[in-house]
Amino acid sequence: MVVYRVRVATGPYFLAGTLDSISVTLVGTDAESPKQLLDHIGRDFTPGSVHKYKVNSSCELGELLLVRLHKERYAFFPKDSWYCSYITVTDPNGVVTCFPCYQWIEGYCTVELRPGTGKIICHDSLPLLLDHRKKELRARQECYRWKIYASGFPRIIDVNSFEEMESDRKFALTKMTPSADQGCSRGNRYLPGFPSKIDIPSLLHMEPNIRYSFTKTASLLSNAIPVSLGLKLRGLIDRKGSWKKLDDIRNIFWCHKTFTSEYVTEHWKEDHFFGYQYLNGVNPVMIHRLSSLPSNFPITDSMVAPSLGPSTCLQAELEKGSIFLADYWILGGAPVGHLNGRQQYVTAPLCLLWLNPQGALLPLAIQLSQTPGPDSPIFLPSDSEWDWILAKTWVRNSEFLIHENNTHFLCTHLLCEAFAMATLRQLPLCHPIYKLLLPHTRYTLQVNTIARATLLNPEGLVDKVTSIGRPGLLYLMSTGLQHLTYTMFCLPDNLKARGVQCIPNYYYRDDGLKIWEAIENFVNEIVNFYYPSDIFVQRDSELQAWVGEIFTQAFLGRKSSGFPSCLNTTEELVKFLTAIIFNCSAQHAAVNSGQHDFGAWMPNAPSSMRNPPPQTKGTTTLKTYLDTIPEVNITCNNLLLFWLVSQEPKDQRPLGTYPDEHFTEEAPRQSIAAFQNRLAQISQDIQNRNKTLALPYIYLDPPLIENSVSI
Repeated sequence: MVVYRVRVATGPYFLAGTLDSISVTLVGTDAESPKQLLDHIGRDFTPGSVHKYKVNSSCELGELLLVRLHKERYAFFPKDSWYCSYITVTDPNGVVTCFPCYQWIEGYCTVELRPGTGKIICHDSLPLLLDHRKKELRARQECYRWKIYASGFPRIIDVNSFEEMESDRKFALTKMTPSADQGCSRGNRYLPGFPSKIDIPSLLHMEPNIRYSFTKTASLLSNAIPVSLGLKLRGLIDRKGSWKKLDDIRNIFWCHKTFTSEYVTEHWKEDHFFGYQYLNGVNPVMIHRLSSLPSNFPITDSMVAPSLGPSTCLQAELEKGSIFLADYWILGGAPVGHLNGRQQYVTAPLCLLWLNPQGALLPLAIQLSQTPGPDSPIFLPSDSEWDWILAKTWVRNSEFLIHENNTHFLCTHLLCEAFAMATLRQLPLCHPIYKLLLPHTRYTLQVNTIARATLLNPEGLVDKVTSIGRPGLLYLMSTGLQHLTYTMFCLPDNLKARGVQCIPNYYYRDDGLKIWEAIENFVNEIVNFYYPSDIFVQRDSELQAWVGEIFTQAFLGRKSSGFPSCLNTTEELVKFLTAIIFNCSAQHAAVNSGQHDFGAWMPNAPSSMRNPPPQTKGTTTLKTYLDTIPEVNITCNNLLLFWLVSQEPKDQRPLGTYPDEHFTEEAPRQSIAAFQNRLAQISQDIQNRNKTLALPYIYLDPPLIENSVSI
């Protein structure tokens, strides 16, 4: 008789323990042990516990290949969910093998775990292990199914498949995405004061390993309810009509002001700050350098001479590379709706900017349509104060629409959902790329399901606060996806293509490139450890299925996008993985976290405009301005959303934080430590720089970046 020593770790989360009966079977190359109950006097498998057991076998099992966990009914207790972190097994010769789990095991089932050593399919030759890979993926593909949300959209998760799986649980269904919570009751609810119905099934009746943790759910609700109730009790969230004066907007979030939101309130009229936001605001990806003016933007030297001064001219500045354009062409075809029963309006402006000798980016001219003519004047800084402020506000409205729909939700939320889905469906738990990407998919499927249930659904918040409503959202995202390219998706290539490498004080670029490089170095070490040469990339059928599914489901098989449909070299793999991790973490932080800071002062980010754009100059006054920007209730509903999405709920995991140890080999562990050290140095550099700035740029400070799209 030989003895194997087994340690079983239960997660430290709320309700992570189980009262069910847990047994184990050890499977080796030579034999497998009898199924043995793991049971001590007293309660086993309590949250945060590590229990030790002995498993007897009549002979040595050889190299350990699998641990089978059997979860079965115990006495009269109802079935529950158990979060198993890991299992370690010490064989009779003292060799310790770790079997990572880090998943909820729900109901009565058997789950098979492999050792933590990363294995691509080329490295497996035993029929047992090859069959295990196939069964695992088959089960997950049955659980995580694709669904078409709208024509021209990236495919999304079909949450209805979870209800089907609930009634038809399959043997050995392995659930792999980490979480830290169980569910709660179903039904439709309203948050007090919140303008949209909350669809509880969509929020919480999810497969347990992609569901928000109890801590995160409670934190989200605690952020939402007091603020929404406060607005409700003060009567703001239901009050229609124009603001009486601009200063009244200050009082919406009188107790939730930040340094940046106050700075915006004080400086929003200034051209310097208007230009600054193209570099370091929430949509820092819009401008591109011009070598010549577009034909539909007929600016003359006399128009811009007062801004440029006597020592230069427009052509000279074009040749120097100091003229930039923000082009909102995509809004030209957007449908427009009604708010509070009143027609809303949208423009597709062109905004010309100049990088002056002092390094400030300043607006030179604004045309509020794509078609020049007498009814579409070109507005200039030399125009009357309110004409110029209104023209800039129209541009800020266009910024809001493109940022929220395309820069933010399409290019981070929806694409990262597709990356998560393909990872779950095509890569088994033992695959090193699965281990690498898993932390960067955490909660993404859940938060997107919440968004579709409350924001994007018919009569949801998008319909209630934006001029284009849900039809415009569908148009913008589908059109945006049609024009999205791999160059735009990869930060270094994007910056080069837009010609913005040399603009000073572009902190989004500077911090982003440092983080991109840190991720790239980390990914390069991981990839080269598991893929010694290009041939291993080419022969990894699971990896090729993964990238192929992303190409067809996220980018709809559009070859002109430049996104890869297959991978042939380690260099190609490193670039693609770097882009995915960067966009799931740093890019989302850059375009999400500052929404309250830059949007709490509504005129800086209006969600709708109530009057058509002016066709002549000299007609705008403060009153007509107040009658054009959003009404009181529209403003409050939109700012409530800004507040919620900018407050990262608890249960955070900052970039580079990997508490679930899926990698067990020494080399990837060292790579993780080096990555964390580099991020710490980047953070220190950012904090030192920010001490010298009038307006610190904090959104790409690594401790403030979440590993994944989770809010």
